Amino acid sequence: MIKYLLLLLAFTTCIIVTAQVKVVHFNAGWNSPNGVAWVDNLEDCKIKKIDIAEDRKAQAKHSISVVPTLIIFDGSVEIKRFEADISFRIKAKQEEIQKVINKLLVNKF
Repeated sequence: MIKYLLLLLAFTTCIIVTAQVKVVHFNAGWNSPNGVAWVDNLEDCKIKKIDIAEDRKAQAKHSISVVPTLIIFDGSVEIKRFEADISFRIKAKQEEIQKVINKLLVNKF
């Protein structure tokens, strides 16, 4: 019985910690061919997509000057930002961003 309770506690803790890590993908409809197609494949985080042409407040709030931009948040705190280069493409790879997420999660325990 205690084994199951500990397993439930670990699972619940994992869900709470993961829920605090969020990746926000900022892009614009006119730049959709250069969007980050693999962003939905990131694990252990929430994913949110914002079209800056439709949400100017979010663009201003997070000082988005180039799209696409990916920002990793821990709760409401920005942890790391990945921005496109002059070609409007992000050079960072999925593995690099997942590594930041994983490190953030490990540091929470």
